[in-house]
Amino acid sequence: MPIQTEAQFTEVYRAHYEDLLRFVRRRAHPMNVDDIVGETFLTAWRRRSELPEDPRPWLFRTARNAMLNANRGMRRRSALVVYIQQSPDTAAARVTPDVSHQVDSRLELGAAWQELAAADQEVLALHVWEELSARDAAKVLGCTRAAYAMRLTRAKRRLAARLTTDTTDTTVSPALALTR
Repeated sequence: MPIQTEAQFTEVYRAHYEDLLRFVRRRAHPMNVDDIVGETFLTAWRRRSELPEDPRPWLFRTARNAMLNANRGMRRRSALVVYIQQSPDTAAARVTPDVSHQVDSRLELGAAWQELAAADQEVLALHVWEELSARDAAKVLGCTRAAYAMRLTRAKRRLAARLTTDTTDTTVSPALALTR
């Protein structure tokens, strides 16, 4: 579906903006959401003649790549902060941040989710939150449909295992029913 006019691009933008925004909000640091969405649509505009018939998986994959780039940048900045804090020449070296307040263990699912590897979280999120078909989710991840299906099955098993070991309650919420 090569886009040749600004009106056609505007139509794609309006059709997919909200979905893309939700996709990015669930995965990116809040400070980076607008930049990532904007960068994704800028890339779509630049490559408008190459967009597939259904651009949604392409947009998600492009946003995912932008998020990975943003995360690498954040890790580099964090590493610099750690390096500075460990330097004996700085007053910051005497300050130890309390990271325990960042752990949110109020919900068992949240705790189990956090224990999952990032790859498992991504596969489950594409299935449950984005409601992508296996074919479209595979496009987002850059793998085959069969590989995605296997990853999804394994991720569901790992999440279910964490939930059964962490809880004594046998009731299953509707959200969890999708993942078991």
